[in-house]
Amino acid sequence: MTYDTKRRTVPQRRATITDVADHAHVSKKTVSRVINRETGVKPAMVERVERAIRELHFSPNPQARSLALGRSFLVGLIYENPSPTYVVNMQLGILDVLRPAGMELVVHPCRQEAPTLLDDIRSFIERQRLDGVILPPPLSEDESLVTLLRQTRCPYIRIACAPLDEPAVMVVSNDRSGARQAALRLADLGHRHIALVRGPVGYLSSHERGQAFVTALRDRGIAIDPACDVAGGYTFESGVIAGHRLLELPLPPTAVFVLNDDMAIGVMQAARERGLNLPDDLSIIGFDDLPMAARMWPNLTSVRLPVREMGAAASGKLLAILAGETDSGGDHPVEPMLIVRQSDVACVPAGRGRRTSSRA
Repeated sequence: MTYDTKRRTVPQRRATITDVADHAHVSKKTVSRVINRETGVKPAMVERVERAIRELHFSPNPQARSLALGRSFLVGLIYENPSPTYVVNMQLGILDVLRPAGMELVVHPCRQEAPTLLDDIRSFIERQRLDGVILPPPLSEDESLVTLLRQTRCPYIRIACAPLDEPAVMVVSNDRSGARQAALRLADLGHRHIALVRGPVGYLSSHERGQAFVTALRDRGIAIDPACDVAGGYTFESGVIAGHRLLELPLPPTAVFVLNDDMAIGVMQAARERGLNLPDDLSIIGFDDLPMAARMWPNLTSVRLPVREMGAAASGKLLAILAGETDSGGDHPVEPMLIVRQSDVACVPAGRGRRTSSRA
């Protein structure tokens, strides 16, 4: 056996804020102001300090920085969402903005129905000394939680599909527009017997998407049979159950709009278990356009909700609030887009090749 006997380089002394100040010929206070992105520093001086930081490979000591400024440089993401991919994409978007600003993310999952929810979140904020929190749906819709954040003077940003608060603390997605696009797509393909798989009762996204879809179809003269309007839980398993329920009907639908991709893939699974040929026997459209939508077969047509971009926008607004900016952006809804793939096709008239569903 041989060993690598090459000598390792002994790391040099870590550069300090004093070294940066000397290198840039400025005061330590100026270096600190540049690091913390304070306003009022001349651009030329900012450039000198940042160049010195790069040349010296300087990295601020997080503990010293926290003590000096009385901040933790931590942002909390408090969530309850049954779709893990949604949460991961949200985290990535948040970190896209926080990391360059020298801040980190602390993730805190919770159960909204838990009787100790507010006490748990208060403890989380105090224990981590959070500079602020980001609330994705459905927690962003919980007014008692928002009241707690106001009482504790903890800055927050809410992400939702409707304007629930002042524009400065909201990132709003226009889910209604996405649902309308799905409705018009299926109507244009000639479908008239269309089903809807909703999300959990009480979720604002389920209400907004479902109502917009039903209204858009009604405007085209298409009504959804009550038996084809079923509830799900935003999970794959609930999609499988909903799919079997729809396909057991005496007259099963020719197309289904499913209010998130996890459930849509569950409906696809139910259709396969019954021996259906997708998409010829059943067209399916999902919502969110998660990465797995493009990896299914057939590739899932889905309404793309830019979750990562929404996370980044929430971080940007929170940083603006922490910097004392009074105008952190107006109320400009994030617009979804229908991504057409292979899971939806023109309707085949009854008796002309469409397979009757049956258990495999």
